[in-house]
Amino acid sequence: MSAAPFALLRETLASPIGTLVLLTDADGRLRVADFDEDQDRMEALLDRAYGRGGWFVSASRHLSRALRPLTRYFDGDLTAVDEVETATDGTVLQRAVWAALRTVPAGTTESYGALAARIDHPRAVRPVGAANGANPICIVVPCHRVVGANGTLTGYGGGLDRKRWLLDHEARHAGVGDRKPPADLFGAALLR
Repeated sequence: MSAAPFALLRETLASPIGTLVLLTDADGRLRVADFDEDQDRMEALLDRAYGRGGWFVSASRHLSRALRPLTRYFDGDLTAVDEVETATDGTVLQRAVWAALRTVPAGTTESYGALAARIDHPRAVRPVGAANGANPICIVVPCHRVVGANGTLTGYGGGLDRKRWLLDHEARHAGVGDRKPPADLFGAALLR
């Protein structure tokens, strides 16, 4: 007897850089946030996490708890996304990278090497980069804040133009709103 497929609720958010697709679970935790044209990438990530045929998506009948904070983020309240509760499936290293990403302050960037050192894996720069690239929750888990060692913009699933826009947006609005510890990938507040 196989387990029932994992249910996800879908809604969209029109943003200045394209339509975001948000997938939440039955508990309201954000599981996926990606751009609508990246449907193939989203499906591949979901297949890896839940197995092919191990998930399904239906339209959300209500606004998720992620939609309003993301809207406020685009309006300039950069720390609004800190209140979004997320949940992901991934390796131990991936989850460590994704949790660490949520502690990189808006308006700043960090190199892959610095991120690797901060999670006590200083020699794992490439695996940290791969985990960053496999992040299923853009903006809320801010993989766009990771740059090359020399400060250059490196790859971003949504494209370098979007990454540049996000970093410019954050530079313009840094310091807006009160900074609170973000909810981590497991629902508890991160301690710094």
